[in-house]
Amino acid sequence: MKLAIIGGGPSAFYVASRILSLFPYKTSRSSLKIHMFDRLWAPHGLVRYGVAPDHPEVKNCTHKFDQAADDPRFSFYGNVNVGGSQQLLPHAVQLPLSSVFNNYTHVLFATGCTLPTLHPTLPPSQYCIPALSLVHWYTQHPSRPPPPPLEKLSHVSLIGNGNVSLDIARILLTSVSVLQKYDIPKPVLELLSRSQVKHVSIFGRRGPLEAAFTMKELREMMNLSEASMVPIEPALLDPAQGTTISRQQSRILQLLKKGSKNTPGTTSKSWSLDFFRSPTNLSPPTTDSSLARLTLAHTMVDSTHTRAIPIGESTTISTSMVITSLGFHAEPASPFYDPALGHLRSLSGRVVLSSGVALKNVYASGWAATGAKGVLASTLLNAYAVADTILSDWVSLDSPNPVSVSSEQTTVDNNITGTVLSSTPDSEHPPPEVLDGINSGSVVEYKDWKMIDAEEVKRGEVLGKERERIEWPEARTFLASKETPEQ
Repeated sequence: MKLAIIGGGPSAFYVASRILSLFPYKTSRSSLKIHMFDRLWAPHGLVRYGVAPDHPEVKNCTHKFDQAADDPRFSFYGNVNVGGSQQLLPHAVQLPLSSVFNNYTHVLFATGCTLPTLHPTLPPSQYCIPALSLVHWYTQHPSRPPPPPLEKLSHVSLIGNGNVSLDIARILLTSVSVLQKYDIPKPVLELLSRSQVKHVSIFGRRGPLEAAFTMKELREMMNLSEASMVPIEPALLDPAQGTTISRQQSRILQLLKKGSKNTPGTTSKSWSLDFFRSPTNLSPPTTDSSLARLTLAHTMVDSTHTRAIPIGESTTISTSMVITSLGFHAEPASPFYDPALGHLRSLSGRVVLSSGVALKNVYASGWAATGAKGVLASTLLNAYAVADTILSDWVSLDSPNPVSVSSEQTTVDNNITGTVLSSTPDSEHPPPEVLDGINSGSVVEYKDWKMIDAEEVKRGEVLGKERERIEWPEARTFLASKETPEQ
């Protein structure tokens, strides 16, 4: 088996780790190779570019990823864009999907859900941005989204009350003196220090029982040192008679009733959880105001389907900026993408055509297969299950019958039309496009990443923080300076 893994995030590494651990090197060194490709130059996906910087403990999983990368049967190739991605990075090496299929016996799509779900009535504008843009700003994502104008913002409205919303609210309301020890780039800290944000409203279309945030995230908001929560109307925190609630829901209600550590009105910053509100319109500022106007419909929960339905009333508030945090979906240009699902079609880890026929030796894991849901623990369980499926198909030779990808031309990238996986690949090397990229210094291997990783940590130590991130142009120059004549 020569397995190509497309994507370099947690799911990708967990699959690779599982396969490598179940087949010890001494028994499979000549029959197993795993090559991982990521369109970003640095590995680890959401762990590097999605996890809140003040949650460093979540990043401990990278030690396990390092162990997998140390295996001689594993190779990582960063800065390689596979197929027809909508999110092209100008410095990435382009690798047609057909080259992958021609060079590997097995392919795993672990590409995640990389696009934000947009609100149908709030299109992106200078007054409305998706949460992903803000997250990518403070994690220094290679796509380099523009920084938000925090010096001009006093009130921020977050649409959606999941953990990403609470992460953003916490970053905006936490003192830079607290944040500066974490993995936050220096330019980000400098802008946060000039922020004029005084209040963050977090809107949810349903009630507290349906809130998407976790207890941990909520408790962190309650304990903010320089902000307090606007009290929630008590009636909203009392479940209707006969309602069955879980232990988690009960704990959340108790915490919401208790309120924030700081007494409301005693802090310079504040935040609110506004339930049963759904945005319907956003009007730009008028000539006599610097604030936009956000209109929100009042809603209730349909007890039969637990959906939010409008009750015929609305409220309009003034706000500096709206940030929509409504989840994520995969790229529509991805092979085997199902628009109804928002991610790739798969069954038990195997990629399937719209007809329901499984492709031989083509798999999907993580959010690429399940959609954007779950935490790292659920990602690990899914990845291990997919790895077991891959190994079962390989060892038992009991995988589905081969299907030419060209049989579903309407849903498949044109680069792959008419191809099937190779049965006799070059066992050692990646495709020629990647070899050329290695020779030109455009492709990052894992040994290169570890040098950059060490340099980032070293620079962070000088500043008294976790690390100071390096962007790609400087990273490439740094790697070139480390090359020796022997290399």
